[in-house]
Amino acid sequence: MSISIEKARKGLDAGIQKASQLNSPSSICILDDGRNLVAFARMDGALLASIDLSKAKAFTARSMNMNTGDLSALVQPGAPLYGLEAAHNPSFVVFGGGVPIKLGDTVVGAVGVAGGMVPDDEAIAAAVAAAIAQA
Repeated sequence: MSISIEKARKGLDAGIQKASQLNSPSSICILDDGRNLVAFARMDGALLASIDLSKAKAFTARSMNMNTGDLSALVQPGAPLYGLEAAHNPSFVVFGGGVPIKLGDTVVGAVGVAGGMVPDDEAIAAAVAAAIAQA
C-alpha cells in the first residue's frame, strides 16, 4: 500500500487548514512507506529551518513507526534507546511533530510538521494523518 498524490493533497489541505487555525505557519512533509517524498508544502512565513525539520520528523516517524514525540523519553540517559538520534543519522528527530500514517493497521508512510511550537506541530501532523487515513 502506498499514499496516492490525491490522498497526500487532502492531507496537505487539512494540515494547512489546521496550521492556519493555530496561526502556526509550517512546513508539512509527507513520505510513503519507503520514506520517499510524496508531497511537501511550506506555508508563507514558515521558518526556513522548518523545511529540513519536517522532513526529518517524517523520516523518523516512518523509520520507527511511532510518533516522534514518544521517542523523547526513550532516548534520555539510561533509557533503552539512549543515543539513537546521534547513532542512527542526523535525520532522526526525537521531539513532537512526526506521525506515522496508517491505513487500517498498516503503516503506509509518515508526516512531519515543523514551524511552530511542538504541541502545534503535533496537532497539525495528527490532522494530516487523519485526513489521509479517511481519504
